[in-house]
Amino acid sequence: MKTNEILNAALIFIKNKAILLLFVIIGTQVTFSQENEKPGTPKVLPQPDFHFSGYVGRTYLDSDPPQFPQPVKAPKGAPNVVLILLDDSGFGQFSTFGGGVPSPTMDKLAAEGIRYNKFHTTALCSPTRAALITGRNHHSVSFSGITEAATGYDGAVCILPKNAATIAEVLRQNGYMTAWIGKNHNTPAWETSEAGPFDRWANGLGFEYFYGFNSGDMNHWNPVLFENRNLVPVSKDPNYHMTVDLADHAIAWVRKVKSIAPDKPYFLYVAPGAAHSPHHAPQDWIDKFKGRFDMGWDAYREQTFERQKKLGVIPPDAKLTPRPESLPAWSSLNADQKRLYARMMEVFAAYGSHCDYEMGRVVNAVKQLPDADNTIIIYIAGDNGASAEGGIEGSVNENLFFNGIPEKWQDNLKVIDELGGPKHFNHFTAEWAWAMDTPFQWTKQVASHFGGTRNPMIISWPAKIKDKGGLRSQFTHTIDVVPTLYDVIGITPPEVVNGITQKPIEGISFAYTFNDAKAKEKHTTQYFELAVNRGIYHNGWMASALSFAPWNPNRGAFDPDKQKWELYKVDEDFSQANDLAAKNPQKLREMQDLWWVEAAKYNVLPLDWRAVERLNGELMGRPTLAGDTNTFTYYSGQVGLPNEAAPRILNKSWSITADIDVPDNGAEGMIVTHGGLVGGYGLYVQNGKPSFVYNNLALERPTVTGNEVLPKGKVKLVVDFKYEGKGEERGKGATVTLLVNGKKVGEEHLERTIPIQISLNEGLDVGMDAGSPVDFNYKLPFEFTGKIEKVTYNLSENKGSKTGKSAKAK
Repeated sequence: MKTNEILNAALIFIKNKAILLLFVIIGTQVTFSQENEKPGTPKVLPQPDFHFSGYVGRTYLDSDPPQFPQPVKAPKGAPNVVLILLDDSGFGQFSTFGGGVPSPTMDKLAAEGIRYNKFHTTALCSPTRAALITGRNHHSVSFSGITEAATGYDGAVCILPKNAATIAEVLRQNGYMTAWIGKNHNTPAWETSEAGPFDRWANGLGFEYFYGFNSGDMNHWNPVLFENRNLVPVSKDPNYHMTVDLADHAIAWVRKVKSIAPDKPYFLYVAPGAAHSPHHAPQDWIDKFKGRFDMGWDAYREQTFERQKKLGVIPPDAKLTPRPESLPAWSSLNADQKRLYARMMEVFAAYGSHCDYEMGRVVNAVKQLPDADNTIIIYIAGDNGASAEGGIEGSVNENLFFNGIPEKWQDNLKVIDELGGPKHFNHFTAEWAWAMDTPFQWTKQVASHFGGTRNPMIISWPAKIKDKGGLRSQFTHTIDVVPTLYDVIGITPPEVVNGITQKPIEGISFAYTFNDAKAKEKHTTQYFELAVNRGIYHNGWMASALSFAPWNPNRGAFDPDKQKWELYKVDEDFSQANDLAAKNPQKLREMQDLWWVEAAKYNVLPLDWRAVERLNGELMGRPTLAGDTNTFTYYSGQVGLPNEAAPRILNKSWSITADIDVPDNGAEGMIVTHGGLVGGYGLYVQNGKPSFVYNNLALERPTVTGNEVLPKGKVKLVVDFKYEGKGEERGKGATVTLLVNGKKVGEEHLERTIPIQISLNEGLDVGMDAGSPVDFNYKLPFEFTGKIEKVTYNLSENKGSKTGKSAKAK
């Protein structure tokens, strides 16, 4: 037989019988992406409008049959995607990675899928979430910190740029149904009112359905929730808990849309509030953990470390890093401290385990759907490490931390039996946060060390991932999730979305790891920065520079040029336990230089180490919908006006004038309130008498009550608040005077006032209290039974953006 005849015969055989033999013969490895290669999707979104392409005559009788635009279809075989992101959770927290908090949902997913033990976040919530839904670094999409701490620099303005479309927007325009359930901490805080603008709400970011909250944290017993753009009425269920509610809505949505469009894939993003403060858990869940943490944080770390080794989620030669010198040993505590701190941990464990159970209900509902096997479930246990924002002595009101005010354990001990319930915004101690981040150093906010950035990730995809129970140890990062999903779905990252040229995706697909545990790492360089905690990963090395301990909200002078840098060979030193900076100064210098290169490339500069003062919008000069006006008028039914859209009344004099109509049988209820459990104030009528309560961060609630019952008919009720501070003094005292129809009916002197922020999550309500109570002497929603014509605020000054300019100049 001639040579060309042999070749033709071979080609026919290969074509008809064994095409895969070719790869064996030439030694080519087929990657996951190649096996699932699909035709590219449009590079410009949206796709052009449909136009009839047939013949058009004078009438339909002599024209071609009508044509209709067909719905956009996802790539053939495109999987459903469920993305679950927990809040404030550490590497050594849940049982799936050796922790002491049971997580059966994670355990089950890990057994049928794969675990990643070198997945990284940004060390803080808003930045991680911005990176997660865009596939770009957090400074590239302007999120250097949380939205409530935005500054006016490109990397820190906290406004998602239109040249970085979210994965939801891209998937939606490629034939997916999209929903976001839970925490949205990526809408600018000053844009979260019902006046919009709405293009940066979840619905405007590509999510066709939203049910959740637009803030960093939320009261789980009395939350302020939105369904799409509509405020959700206050629940009257005495057993209500927000995590259950979020799970219910996730389940309802996915069942509904798959029933209506069974052949259309979906993208479901579920972001519960847990385990961010407040640590609110049902009492029966708290009771399950009684006595489980009496060993304390030092022993917990040792026990967790051993479990991690047995599970194989850390290498056998990994080392347990020591406790920071600024944190006390458990053995140094007295009996009352141990009792209090153990209870705080019991509550936290109940909170986290309860959340995992509710996420299990969502997962089970998804698995009952017909196309369950072709559903990717990505479960990320934390948007950063565990939070140390409870301080060294723990907290019953996290808002004290954000106002720079320390708490005393002796005060918190008095309410030990109420922790986890509706009366407190509780948060466990920094020591327990450190323990939750076993085996690493530090906690949330510390982007320089893995205690702040390394979080467990679990991926299940029955149709494609065959290494059940496998472990992956390639370096991966939050920005890699979007390109991974585009890769396996068959999406070409669009070059133009909604008329805006897109910046390149900055993450790298890790789909190559799905069925190859030993695949060579592709994400080889990654910078880290958060509050000047800096790090740089490059080819197995990590350089780290800590700025401030995360449990100290008050920060003084700082010089980044004098910041101490550490050096670790993290491909051999899993936990950053062996600092090589002194032994290898040349390598350290190379890494430091590389950090500056990456910082300039990704909008990290300028470095900014300010802390709690960044939370005050007026000090920072952030935008406000009200502009520079000093007068605000509201009407009955104005509910849930966010803190950053409400009148800026801190550290100045102001007044409220309420024009009301009292019926013949009298009136009761809230006229106007701002804030809630963690701080705020309220003007209300009770037992026929007017009262004004000032909730000073739950430390005290001084109340001015009128000395006589309100008259019937039209009444002008005035609260006159005279602030005593001068210049830029914050948190000074004030005198509050209550007047009815011009007559003084009560007066109270306040020794101190709220200095920085009223609340992270509750705003202003007129005619009712739609969130948590500002005081406990009334029952929600405490609707006003008279008529409110209007409520008018007059401020002594409203500096608006001018303050930001002067602060910058200083």
